[in-house]
Amino acid sequence: MASAKSRNPGNKPSKKAAAAERRARVEAMRRAEQARERRRRVITVTTSAVIVAGLIGFGAFALDRADDKERQNAAAEKKPVKGEKTWDAKKLGREHVAKTVDYPMTPPVGGDHHQAWMTCDATVYKKAIPDENAVHSLEHGAVWVTYNDKASDADVEKLGDKVSKTPYSLMSPARDQSGTIMLSAWGHQLTVHDADDPRVGQFFAKYVQGPQTPEPGAACSGGVTSA
Repeated sequence: MASAKSRNPGNKPSKKAAAAERRARVEAMRRAEQARERRRRVITVTTSAVIVAGLIGFGAFALDRADDKERQNAAAEKKPVKGEKTWDAKKLGREHVAKTVDYPMTPPVGGDHHQAWMTCDATVYKKAIPDENAVHSLEHGAVWVTYNDKASDADVEKLGDKVSKTPYSLMSPARDQSGTIMLSAWGHQLTVHDADDPRVGQFFAKYVQGPQTPEPGAACSGGVTSA
């Protein structure tokens, strides 16, 4: 009769033992995979929470910045441009007339005016234009840039370039004005000595279709284009 050793040469594990070993290895691999999956879920949840928190924080920051910007804009609307002159809009006439108007300021910033406005759709005029038509443009929310003979060619060119890119603005020479360069809106006027003065941009930003406009949204195109 053969011995147990002869029946199991080399002391190889039995089939049952080998199967049990395989099951143990499979179970260990399954547990390891489950552990890795748990770690991935924890990392994913944590990362998502961080991203959401960041987005919420950024959103709150953006809203705060937007609120700050809105408050700054509101404050800027109330604050006059340094050096500008203002007139009481309620005392500026708004009747349509067919005669020459004797305005109390040069260039005028408001008052009775002609029923036809000067085209002010980013329009640069090389010759003087009628005050009565230009005032009507101011009523529509335009900024009117004027200059006298003291303005340099370079300044005239820079101002013309700005006006030509800005709807609701117009520009023309005005030899009888006291300032070298003057910017007018309804009830407001600013005098500067050169086109690089930062207040030029401030005046445009504030008064092109600004809060002073008696007829916001009224047309600036389709008006008269010559005296």
